[in-house]
Amino acid sequence: MIYLRLMYEFFKTGLFAVGGGLATIPFLRDMGASTGWFTDADLTTMIAVSESTPGPMGVNMATYVGYHIGGIPGAVLATLGLITPSIIVILIIAGFLAKFRDSKAVDAVFRGLRPASTALIAAAGLSVAKNVLLDLDGGAGPGAVKWPSLLLCAAVFACMQVKPLKKLHPILFIGASALIGAVFRFAGA
Repeated sequence: MIYLRLMYEFFKTGLFAVGGGLATIPFLRDMGASTGWFTDADLTTMIAVSESTPGPMGVNMATYVGYHIGGIPGAVLATLGLITPSIIVILIIAGFLAKFRDSKAVDAVFRGLRPASTALIAAAGLSVAKNVLLDLDGGAGPGAVKWPSLLLCAAVFACMQVKPLKKLHPILFIGASALIGAVFRFAGA
């Protein structure tokens, strides 16, 4: 039964998360709250892992949750659940591509989807920032700032504004941040 639920939940996410991996985050937050499979803190960890590994973020997250909940069969079914709606839509659109190519109605639909996708991604980004930068569990008082995280965030942001550093591959920033995070963790910060 858990396998059907995994596939169903990720099918819904894949069906409505227009805009790519980041657009899946609000749906995953809702899924975690409704199923109890993971917390917001777990979701933040999943985002970090999914962004740091090759492949589409949404697929990586579906695989991660599926494996966590149901092992290898769960990982496969959650991933299939997430990608199946896209495959169906692509097949339908491919069949009518010539007809849709110059359609004003299709263009209007995509003009409406762009701002909605942007809003979903912005909401997800704010949610992640809140979880990463604020102590929501109340360890240092509810809403207290996690200073090491804030400083690291500011440093990476500042580095990304320096023209020569913009040319560096993002994996270098991810690796450096992981190393600094490990140092903070083991130093007790």
